[in-house]
Amino acid sequence: MPSSPLSTALLRRRHCCPASCRRLLHASSPRRDVAPPAQAEAAVERARTYCANLVRAYDAPSHVLQAFVPRASRDAFLAIRAFNVEVARVADTTNTPVVGMMRMQFWRDTVAKALAGTPPQEPVAILLAKAAEDLKERSQGTARLSKAWFHRIINTREQHLGNPPYPTLAALEAYAENTYSTMLYLTLSALPQASLTTDHVASHIGKAMGIAAVLRGVPLIAFPPQQPLGTSNSMTGQSGPTQGAVLLPLDVMAEANLREEDVFRQGASAPGLRDAIFIVATRANDHLITAREMLSKLRSEGTLGHDFEHQHEEGHQYTAQQLNSGKEAQLAEVEHAFGVFMSSIATQSWLDRLQKVDFDIFDANLRTVDWKLPVKAYWAYRRRKL
Repeated sequence: MPSSPLSTALLRRRHCCPASCRRLLHASSPRRDVAPPAQAEAAVERARTYCANLVRAYDAPSHVLQAFVPRASRDAFLAIRAFNVEVARVADTTNTPVVGMMRMQFWRDTVAKALAGTPPQEPVAILLAKAAEDLKERSQGTARLSKAWFHRIINTREQHLGNPPYPTLAALEAYAENTYSTMLYLTLSALPQASLTTDHVASHIGKAMGIAAVLRGVPLIAFPPQQPLGTSNSMTGQSGPTQGAVLLPLDVMAEANLREEDVFRQGASAPGLRDAIFIVATRANDHLITAREMLSKLRSEGTLGHDFEHQHEEGHQYTAQQLNSGKEAQLAEVEHAFGVFMSSIATQSWLDRLQKVDFDIFDANLRTVDWKLPVKAYWAYRRRKL
């Protein structure tokens, strides 16, 4: 049956609709994969609150020190530190090493999706995606948060899920570099900043932070909380309470004549324990002294005094201009990054408290909130002194 003139005309119009009409029709149809702006902003605000509460609970110094980070970079600061808390807690919130590795893979995937702009419905991922989007806009697309650095933190913590011993003090420093220093590199990149000078300073501060964090955890790892009957230990998979581990470098323990079994039997009274703690704490303090001396030398002589040992590693790529910047440019970079360096104030404060209790790592005062930190940080920031 031949088509009627009317049906033929309608068919012709359907296939020959101008591009402008097609765009109009496409724009008028609702998109189900994009949340309305108000709903998206509400989700970000909930994520921001979640991350702030998480950091307050598990990393109180960072919650205080966020005030010294430029406001435009605070979402990134919170997201990065909340991420660090979540990954660090995997060992405490999983039943077996296999489950722990699955959780680590979850965080690899989550970071990748968040940085790609498609975060899962997970608070840290949502805030991280928002921070990455803001950074892209503020830098006109020239700066980004490195997925490789997030993965470095995840991979390093995954390697330590079973609390393996650090064979040497240098191995402990490498752990701190790959976790806490890397966390500072990420924070610097969120300013945004790519600077050999500030990365070098951050490396020493991060190493001090990581070493101090391991020292703070010695009593908790050596004497883990008892597991309720019928549950499994987070690392061994065995039911009920299990023996912990003394996470001090083996070469330091040998130098101090400290035996692990003596710590399990005698706790804080174990022969050689305070000597071992002193040696490790001194290394952390040395890194903070080095960071201060570098800044002092830069201000007086225009040089940091020594080369950056991680300069040629992944993530540390600098332009010729950045590598050959003069004294004034380097000082400007330090000024811009100084809020990120404030973590050194909290670390130094804790090391000072450790010294006051004669390096008794089991002293309960070391696990209390430092109520003087806000004042110490304020004066340090105002005077630009670490």
